[in-house]
Amino acid sequence: MKILVVDDSRVMRQIVIRTLRQAGMGGHDVVEAENGRQGLELALAESPDLVLSDWNMPEMSGIDFLVSLRAAGSNVPFGFVTTEGSEDMRARALSSGASFLIAKPFTPETFEQVLSGVGVS
Repeated sequence: MKILVVDDSRVMRQIVIRTLRQAGMGGHDVVEAENGRQGLELALAESPDLVLSDWNMPEMSGIDFLVSLRAAGSNVPFGFVTTEGSEDMRARALSSGASFLIAKPFTPETFEQVLSGVGVS
């Protein structure tokens, strides 16, 4: 399985990747992007099996990345890992085609539960 992790913070990308490993998903190929625009380019070129993206990023926000990805015809499971988890954001994410939203701080158990709920393991 190929997982695309998109966040403008290198440290946060590493935390997400470490948490994926702790959640039992350590044997997968991980590709990283530092903003939504780079994430979109990599998602279209690499065809990942899962996208984990921050919401607030320079160049292109996570929600704009998601909308552009869906407009390009991709149905890859897409989830947000973000500090903002209001009901309005969750509703906007889901109506735009996201599979889930994980609010920071998170645990490996959160990742396990959410990802198994969307059929990713």
